[in-house]
This record gives sequence, structure tokens and C-alpha cells, in this order.
Amino acid sequence: MRKYKENVLTLNIAVLVKLEPDFSEGSVSYNPDGTLNRAETKSKLGAHSAIASMAAFYTKVRYGGHISVCTMGPPMAEIALKEAQELCDADDLYLYSDRLFASADTLATAEVLNNGIKKMNNGKQMDIVFSGHRASDGETGQTGPQTAWKLGFTFLGNVIDFDIDLKNRFVIAKRIVALPGLYDVIEEIQAPLPVFIAIDPLYKPVFNTLSLRLTSSKYSKEAKRRAQSYKTYLKVLNHENLELDPKLVGLPGSPTIVHKVEKIPKARTNRSAELIEGTNREGIVNTVTKLLQLIQK
Repeated sequence: MRKYKENVLTLNIAVLVKLEPDFSEGSVSYNPDGTLNRAETKSKLGAHSAIASMAAFYTKVRYGGHISVCTMGPPMAEIALKEAQELCDADDLYLYSDRLFASADTLATAEVLNNGIKKMNNGKQMDIVFSGHRASDGETGQTGPQTAWKLGFTFLGNVIDFDIDLKNRFVIAKRIVALPGLYDVIEEIQAPLPVFIAIDPLYKPVFNTLSLRLTSSKYSKEAKRRAQSYKTYLKVLNHENLELDPKLVGLPGSPTIVHKVEKIPKARTNRSAELIEGTNREGIVNTVTKLLQLIQK
């Protein structure tokens, strides 16, 4: 957190996002060995990354701040940065892209993100780093905690709501805790800044005052304008720019060993559908009759 003009306290905010496959019907392509063919599969900002972006936007609206959004990936990953900027009104965008980063597991990815976050906003320390709960193409949920560990930040996962005390520099977060054999509980926890927050899918920003709604509207319009020319806010950094050891990134820096990849066969359907036009009175009567018979069984 830093002091700006007129002694107004504000926040340095980072958001980790990811370009993920669009798993809607007809959008996914696979290689013969069962792995995902990313070159022929449509991609978009991940759903969990979008939620993290909205949490960053809420923080900017309510508390003020400078938002930096980053992702690791090939050049096409800038699509995710553009979509995230439109959601959170990011002040700058960072793409960490290098062939040396290819085939990285979560630990090697965290190494890149750790160094990248330290380069954001002219090297200023982040007060809050937001990430999604997980990625749809990995489902591990490990990259966020590992990045927080490398940064030395307190990690708060499954967060559904939060408040920030700017003067005393701490956050009060509510998060979901799953207990085996019991109902999930909501835990309220306080932690000093800086923190790393992984946002739960249940999170929803609420602008419950006129002032917040007006500020939200202003930043939303600004975000759309910025996203239209997102490349003017974009910085692309490779392993040299990030001062990374090649042995710690990509495949050499990935201790994970994938033993086997299997393609899940598409299940056979045993249902049929019949389209009945609204003008087909007899067809509608027959359908309603069948439904009533099923209910009475």
C-alpha cells in the first residue's frame, strides 16, 4: 500500500488470470493421444479468473487502487488480459511469454508469476494479489497457494467476502471451510497486508450505496475504453526480463510427472427429443397427457 497525493491511501492490486479452453459443445479439439489440441480449441478468460477480476474491481471501487493484471502463456494469451481489463479496469497488463515456459507444471508457473508480480507497477510491492479458485483445464487449485508461498504472502483461500482496513493495513475475510462429515462453515479471519486471496466461485461483489454505484459506473465505462486499446497497456516479458533461472521454469523446473493421459469417451445418449410447434394443439394435448401420466405413477 502506498500514499499518493493529498495523503489518500490506496492499494497496489494484482490479479492472476489464465486463458482457458472454451469447453462448450463443438469448441474442443483433441490430439490423437488424448491431449488437448490448444491450437484448434477456442479459448477465453477462465471463469474463475473472471471472478478474481471482479473482486479486484470491487476493491478499486470501494478503496481505490492501481490494478495490474498478469498471465503466463503464448502470445494469444493476451486475449485473457483484454477480457480481464474490461472487467476490472486494469491500469496495466503483463504477459509473461517465453518458449522456455512451455510444459510448466504449477510449481514452475508459480516461479514465473512470483518474479512477474515483483516487476509490476514499476517494482512496487503488491498489497493484495487476487486469483481464481482453480483453472478449468487443470483443476488442481495449486498455482495460487504456491505463488503466495514464493511471494511470502499470507494465503486466504475460498474467500466469499472481504473488507479492508486501510489505516491499520489488514483485511478481514470470510471464507468457506469444508469439514468432512459436516456442513460447510464460514470462517472469518483477519490477516495483515500483503495477502494473497483466492476467490471462491460463490463470491459476488455488491455495490450497496449510491456512491459505490456511481463510482462503479464510471470505472466500468473507463474499462471498456481501455480494453478497446488494451495493447497500449500491455507489457510482454520473457525469462531474461524477469531474471529467471531457466532451470526453474518450464519442463526443467517441473517436478510433476504425467504418467498417462486418457481421453474420456463421450457417453452414448439414450434420450430423444420431439419438437412440437405452438400451433399444434393435438400435439400439446398429447404431451400434457403423457406428463400427467408420469406424475401419477
